[in-house]
Amino acid sequence: MTDRKILDHLVLNSRIAMSSLAKLVGMSAPSVAERVRHMEDSGIIKGFTVDLDYSKLGFSIEALVRIRPLPGQLHIVEKMIIEESRFTSCDKVTGEDCFVVRISAKNIQELDIIMDPFHERAATNTSIVKSSPIRNRQPK
Repeated sequence: MTDRKILDHLVLNSRIAMSSLAKLVGMSAPSVAERVRHMEDSGIIKGFTVDLDYSKLGFSIEALVRIRPLPGQLHIVEKMIIEESRFTSCDKVTGEDCFVVRISAKNIQELDIIMDPFHERAATNTSIVKSSPIRNRQPK
């Protein structure tokens, strides 16, 4: 339960000082630091990150794209996804589609330019993200 409280606070602010985190969970700073270190060592915490607002970096369009490679094109399409830096996440999934990717683009024209090479090797279905009421929430 204490580790869960620590994780809840770290998810909200990964830069929180150990002393502040310790006060929030009712422990000493060295004890909290040790618990965090243990969760890192055991792989529960894989890293600390920054949550970027891509729109403030000039990427006004965010889209989810389902990608279904044509026969024999799976590895080529996967390599194309990995090499395209504007894909911000990619999941290999079960079902009709093989990949679900999240992409950031400056505008619709750029989105078309990014996706055009895929149309020779895969069927795609693109949805524009209007908002994200939940992002990176920790499951309970």
